[in-house]
Amino acid sequence: MASNIASKLVQLQGKAREASKFVAKHGSSYYKQLLDENKQYVQHPPDVEKCSILAKQLFYTRLASIPVRYESLLKEVDQLKHLVKNMKELKVEHCGLAALFGVECIAWFCVGEIVGRGFTLTGYYV
Repeated sequence: MASNIASKLVQLQGKAREASKFVAKHGSSYYKQLLDENKQYVQHPPDVEKCSILAKQLFYTRLASIPVRYESLLKEVDQLKHLVKNMKELKVEHCGLAALFGVECIAWFCVGEIVGRGFTLTGYYV
């Protein structure tokens, strides 16, 4: 068992080395290509005033989208009420999908906790 894990670790280290070399070799060209393709979104010069304006635009754009999101929330709640009211019509597939979604949410929560702890399973660094 330990030798199996050790061999997998050696394989993983080799793949990580290959990926690191690939990024070192091609990363800057990809970065330049990405910036060239999206140069219309870059603000020149990046001063505080422009960044402040962009932050305000983002804030008010998000603020303006609240009514639309609220309406979609109400539709979702109405669908949930209808589903609870007509529980007899509920299919096994729907219950399975709901359970799978719940398990996925719990799994992502656990991953977030592990990342927040600094990638440790035992606890926080003190």
